[in-house]
Amino acid sequence: MIFVNLPTQDLSASDRFYSAMGFERNSAFSDENATAWMITPDIWVMSLADGFYKTFLRNDDAPGYGQGVRETLTCISCDSSAEVDDLARRAADTGGAVYRAPEEVMPGMYAGAVTDPDGHVWELVWMQSPGGGDAQVPTEESGE
Repeated sequence: MIFVNLPTQDLSASDRFYSAMGFERNSAFSDENATAWMITPDIWVMSLADGFYKTFLRNDDAPGYGQGVRETLTCISCDSSAEVDDLARRAADTGGAVYRAPEEVMPGMYAGAVTDPDGHVWELVWMQSPGGGDAQVPTEESGE
């Protein structure tokens, strides 16, 4: 499993954003310090209140809140170009912003990026498979 831990200055604003993006909240791992959001059963976002987030840091590191050099760009694979557009709209409508407008970046690839209320970048990408359908992530079962 992957847990993306992100600091937030306003947990309520962060919660509104991730809820509107369609992620599922897990109340068993959420409280006044953090909210757990399931993107898929194996990928989670942990939105952590600033003070709580700092308890995980060492050497006087400070959260960047999306300022300065981007250490990571988290990417979500979408099922269609329409889903990319929909998520970008939802982000802009709920306290986030469009970081890079959705567009066809190359034949068969449609992408954009949004920021959450704290400036963390989420790329949104749909890729067409070589056969013309939606791209599928290779699995051990498929032998790819």
